[in-house]
Amino acid sequence: MSEYKFIPEHSVDSYRKSDMSFIISVILMWGIGIFTLLVCSSSYAAATLNDSLYFVKRQLIASSVGFIGLLFFAVCPLDKQRKLLPLIVFAAFGLCLLTFIPGIQYERNGAHRWIKMPFFTFQPSELVKFVIVIYLANYFDKYCRKSDDDEDKTVSPAVVSLVIFVTVIFMQKDFSTGLFVLFIGLIMFYIAKAKMLWFVPFCILGIPAVILMILTEEYRVNRIAAFLNPDEFVQSYNFQSLASKRAVSTGGIWGQGIGEGLERLNNIPEVQSDYIFAGWAEAMGFIGVILYFALLIYFVIKAVKIALRCPDRFSAFGTMGCVAVIFFQSLMNVGVVCGILPTTGIPLPFFSSGGSSIIVTLCMCGFIINASRCDYDTLTVENNVNQGLGGKFESLDISIFK
Repeated sequence: MSEYKFIPEHSVDSYRKSDMSFIISVILMWGIGIFTLLVCSSSYAAATLNDSLYFVKRQLIASSVGFIGLLFFAVCPLDKQRKLLPLIVFAAFGLCLLTFIPGIQYERNGAHRWIKMPFFTFQPSELVKFVIVIYLANYFDKYCRKSDDDEDKTVSPAVVSLVIFVTVIFMQKDFSTGLFVLFIGLIMFYIAKAKMLWFVPFCILGIPAVILMILTEEYRVNRIAAFLNPDEFVQSYNFQSLASKRAVSTGGIWGQGIGEGLERLNNIPEVQSDYIFAGWAEAMGFIGVILYFALLIYFVIKAVKIALRCPDRFSAFGTMGCVAVIFFQSLMNVGVVCGILPTTGIPLPFFSSGGSSIIVTLCMCGFIINASRCDYDTLTVENNVNQGLGGKFESLDISIFK
């Protein structure tokens, strides 16, 4: 692995260089996330846990594990990662099954999404977001190599695997994450130009099943009702949403700063996790919101640029899947905070307190960094757009990514 270098010692065309601008965007997103967590959680942590840095310390510990994962996925050659893929997939599935075993599972608010580890809890469904991306990237790479008349050319194993993972997550009573994993799977199918007809029978059966799952859980029905009737459930299901919207509007143009003005954030339950963006918006105002989205868009553009330059489909598909997970999670979380979407349990990448989320997010960034190490010659870019992404983006104007 000596050929893999984060920062080349000198300019040599034969070196496979990491995209330093992407790495900087990752560090900036992580750093701002830690800063926001410190601002938003210190008062609540001091009042309830007698330690104002409790959530920040836990996030830093999880981040250290996440950066180790980032280094592994950034340095380990992609062909070796593909050889380890069966082990990774079975490990993720096994961890999901552990959430159903008493004594190992950790239950909270009626859901058993976590497993108990020696010093912390882990949420396997977060890992599934990354695992399903690289599994489908590997499968569709092989799928695209086959000719149209090849009898073995079928996406049924990919469909079945995706449905199995989604079903297990649903059984953990993690409805929003299950739908999100299904959504990411559909994006991967679209990128690979796979035949979507395979999903028709699943949709015919799946849509009624999803509706039934919503109707059989009272809290899900109440969340939908609260979203459709904002003036109702003010002291229950709409309490977090209304409090977060007040915090966002209070920020104004320039924000309230990071001082005592943020004490009202204590009125937002779990502000350190799912509603942390409300704290950032109140502290930094509209300018801070613009800054966040500018950085997020820059992060996405750099990642898409890397995907378009990938010399093979596996790294291209994997990169597009990873950036889709981070980008759409971010949009969904902000949508919930602003009251545009119903309440979900989707965290804000890099920001929300939660070891599982930050570890998996950094691992995905490591994969993208690995994919960025390719020859950045313009001809290579143009030749690999169609090869790497199966021709899906052959009409895309890539000049903005150069």
